[in-house]
Amino acid sequence: MKLKGKVFKYGDNVDTDVIIPARYLNSSDPENLAAHCMEDIDADFADEVSEGDIIVGGKNFGSGSSREHAPLAIKYAGVSCVVAESFARIFYRNSINIGLPILESPEAVQAAEAGDELEVDIDKGEVKNLRTGETYQAAPFPPFMQEIIKDGGLIEHVKKELV
Repeated sequence: MKLKGKVFKYGDNVDTDVIIPARYLNSSDPENLAAHCMEDIDADFADEVSEGDIIVGGKNFGSGSSREHAPLAIKYAGVSCVVAESFARIFYRNSINIGLPILESPEAVQAAEAGDELEVDIDKGEVKNLRTGETYQAAPFPPFMQEIIKDGGLIEHVKKELV
């Protein structure tokens, strides 16, 4: 699966309260979550993000609470992928569970600038920066996890397997 989008870049320790502020957790409406995604760190994010864009983060992206609202808000905002130096483990698992592709590649993060365009090959774990022409390697997901992501998350994957 290949993805291509504009970079929205953030630093280290972007926590779930920044991704989707707690004041919006009384809603599970996808449009409402998307409208408030990243607003406490980037007030213009929801207005500027386009379908397919990519979030690039530093170390420990998605730290904080275990709420699934955080990766859901990112996915519903139209973000196709998150590339970070590292992810908080619960965010990592929640992202797979809801079908949001994420990759760890410190080199790609260091080289990326806000506004760059990245091309990401989820199957191979490759991140290409189209501004620089450089390609960076991330650990690709094992095939069974790639299937979960392609199916739209764990629940949809299990439904498909049961049919």
